[in-house]
Amino acid sequence: MDASSAALLVFGVVALLASWVVLLIESWKEDYSWGMCTLLMPPLSYLYSLSRLDKAGQSLLLAAAGWILVWFALG
Repeated sequence: MDASSAALLVFGVVALLASWVVLLIESWKEDYSWGMCTLLMPPLSYLYSLSRLDKAGQSLLLAAAGWILVWFALG
């Protein structure tokens, strides 16, 4: 793996972690049960962001950017 692929992979993973943190904050503001769901089951909590695009849409966009960076790094 060359340096540019490694950098893209690191930035992609950091973007995915940042999107989870943003989603965690927004879901705790909404409801205790959504916050616990986000904390314990992160993939399932992205369904919450699809249903509440007005509040958690930024985390979904950040996660999509992270997956694109990871895809470019591995592709």
